[in-house]
Amino acid sequence: MFPSVADLIFLALLVSLNFGVWASKLLGDAGIGWHIRNGELMLSTHSITRIDSFSSSMSGQPWYAWEWLYDVLIAAIHHAMGLNGVVFFTALVVAGTFALTLRLTLARGANLLLALFLLGLSMGACAIHLFARPHVLTWLLVVIWFQLLDSWETASGLGSGPEKDRGLFWLPVSMLLWVNLHGGFLTGFVLLALYLASGLVRFVTAEERARPLARRRLRHLANITLLSLLATLVNPYGYRLHQHVFQYLSNRFLMNHIEEFLSPNFHGLGEQCFVGLLVITLIALAAKREKPRLSEMLVILFAAGSGLYASRNLPVSALLLTLVVAPILSRAVAGARANPELASWLRKLLSRCESFSSRMTRMETSLHGHVWPAIAVCFGFWICAHGGNLGPRQLLDAHFSPKRFPVQATDQIARLDIRQPIFCPDYWGGYLIYRLYPQTKVMVDDRHDLYGEQFFKDYLKVVRVEPGWDEVLRNEQAGLVLVRTESALANMLKETPEWRVVYEDEVAVLFRRSGG
Repeated sequence: MFPSVADLIFLALLVSLNFGVWASKLLGDAGIGWHIRNGELMLSTHSITRIDSFSSSMSGQPWYAWEWLYDVLIAAIHHAMGLNGVVFFTALVVAGTFALTLRLTLARGANLLLALFLLGLSMGACAIHLFARPHVLTWLLVVIWFQLLDSWETASGLGSGPEKDRGLFWLPVSMLLWVNLHGGFLTGFVLLALYLASGLVRFVTAEERARPLARRRLRHLANITLLSLLATLVNPYGYRLHQHVFQYLSNRFLMNHIEEFLSPNFHGLGEQCFVGLLVITLIALAAKREKPRLSEMLVILFAAGSGLYASRNLPVSALLLTLVVAPILSRAVAGARANPELASWLRKLLSRCESFSSRMTRMETSLHGHVWPAIAVCFGFWICAHGGNLGPRQLLDAHFSPKRFPVQATDQIARLDIRQPIFCPDYWGGYLIYRLYPQTKVMVDDRHDLYGEQFFKDYLKVVRVEPGWDEVLRNEQAGLVLVRTESALANMLKETPEWRVVYEDEVAVLFRRSGG
């Protein structure tokens, strides 16, 4: 019955993401709206979505719904428990990911206090992308994949028994799910490539008597990689999904204009937490007396590079850095106690902290009950199933923020029974799909791979009010425009006689073309 520190972290995150300051954070991205409606569409038609039906501009065009399995899952949860269930499920995945990360860092030899500190920094880095979207499942799967690969590599030097290789078969098995849940499955192959490179170097540099074992290990990992690649073909679109993903990620225009693919802005708190992790990583590597394993260095380089390249990579990068660096830093601090170059008071302080942390770590690893997390999960799902109510009191009330999304304007559109397609910012499209589909369609949303480069060039021309913006709206036969009240496009439309205001509040303004 006694909760471990990991249990307490799990409970704290679960509560804060549903009741605390982060409760409204999870619904801060409107994309969950089209995920839910797409899942409902598949559940009602008993078929995988292959063409778009949510937008007027791409209606009937081929669409790769590569996260279809998540869409079905989240639609089923939404049908049973509404948005409360969607938020609670996401919070459950996030809380489980961080609790598991802590347990794994301790199992890898980390000091509890240092592990908690680094975990706090990684939580801060993850906060910038803390939304109810399928990418949170990638966070969890990356942690699991890293642990399977790293524990296999460290065990490879302890013997040659085939039982040590069996754990890797979970990689292709989990890939069957991952490839249908989120495009982040590519991260799994990056990890495989890093450990393959490490295994190849180990084989080349091994002594003659150790080469047979290194060869067998390398061959086994290569076979696992091949099986994982074959597993990615088990999706509704086959190899065409791989072509589509490659074309999307290699499109420089989209990568340079989609915000989450841009480099982080380090003025934000989450980005500064990641910088803190990078600084601690450098300190840990500098203080470590023994040479780190090649795989550890490769993972550190990948995590640092990918995090600096695109802000959407920060959560995965932070989790990987925590898993690798916490044990390295802990061993460095433990070794510093015997360093005669340090002041005696500092050595005593380090010794006392190390002694306290060691006792706490032993206690932490001995607690396996997890009773309180199990009770919290059951209680949370029960509350969600009852509309968020506990008797007469409402405990959960998940909703889209009226300060971030056009809630009142959408209510007005529903009251007026407007059925014309609506042009809106792409980051509002998912919300309008959630609220208005199928009666009203949008002209654009955040499925950038569906719309393509040329469409978004025209889209940016409109929202930035660049020359030719009115021609784009005319070509798209846009009769309704819903934009932010203080946006440049709203100000321009107010000065254009062809457009008149239908509704306006502090967040959004709805325009109708005269005669439309």
